[in-house]
Amino acid sequence: MKKIGIGFAGTVIILGAYVWCMSSCGIRISGKGPVISHEKWTNLLRKYVGNDGLVDYKGFITDKAELESYLDLVSKNAPAKSWSENDKIAYWLNAYNAFTVKLIIDHYPVKSIKDLGPANQIIFINTPWDKNFFKIGGRTMTLNNIEHRILRHSFTEPRIHFALNCASLSCPELRNEAYDGKTLDAQLTDQAIRFLSDSTRNQPNGGNPKLSSIFNWYGGDMKKWSKLSLVQYINKYSPVQINENANIDYLKYDWNLNEKK
Repeated sequence: MKKIGIGFAGTVIILGAYVWCMSSCGIRISGKGPVISHEKWTNLLRKYVGNDGLVDYKGFITDKAELESYLDLVSKNAPAKSWSENDKIAYWLNAYNAFTVKLIIDHYPVKSIKDLGPANQIIFINTPWDKNFFKIGGRTMTLNNIEHRILRHSFTEPRIHFALNCASLSCPELRNEAYDGKTLDAQLTDQAIRFLSDSTRNQPNGGNPKLSSIFNWYGGDMKKWSKLSLVQYINKYSPVQINENANIDYLKYDWNLNEKK
C-alpha cells in the first residue's frame, strides 16, 4: 500500500476530526429487558478495592470467573429505552470500570494501562482504549466507545469524569461499590468531593490551584453542561474555594497502575 504524506497540518486536521467525532458521533444500542442488578460487581469491588481506591488485581484474577459472569450479564443486557437516565448512566459507568479491570487482569502483570497499546501509538488513536475486546448488545465495543460516544454524547452529566477509572493513579478512585440508578446522584457528588479533596490528585487553593489534568481535558464538558465557569463548577465540590481569576496549573498525570501493594 502506498504511503501518503500528510504532514503536520494534515495530522492536526485528522486528529481534530477524530476527536470531534468521538464526542459528537454517538453509538445507539438499545436492549429490551428490565434494569439489571449490579450486585455481583459491588461484591467484587468490596473484596478487592480499598477505601483509598487502590485495586487488588491479583485478587480479581482469583475471582475471574465471577467477574466474567458479571460482564456476561452486562454484555447481554444493554439499557432499554424504558430505563431511567440514571439507570443508563450507572450501567455505562459500571461497564467501563469493569471492562477496564478485565483488560488489566487479562494482561497482568503490567505497570501501566498505557503499556497495553503499541509503542508508536498516537494520542487519541490506536491506544488501549481503542481495543475491540468486548461486546454489548451484540456490538463489538471499545472503552472509548463507552466514554466518548455514549456517556459524553448521550448525557449531560459532568460528574461522569469523577467516576470513570482508567486503572491509573491519577484517575479518580475506583469506587468500591457499583453505581446504581437509585443512588447515583449521591454517589457522583461523593466522587467529586473525594477527587477534589485528594491532595495527590488536586491541590486547590485561592490564587494558584494545581489541579488534575482531567479539568484541562474535560473542562469544556463541565462548563457546557453545568452552565457555570470551570472555577464555579469546581468550587461546588472543592474543600477550598478557588478565586474566579486564579491561574490554574495542571498536574502531570501519573499513569502507573492503581494497584494495592
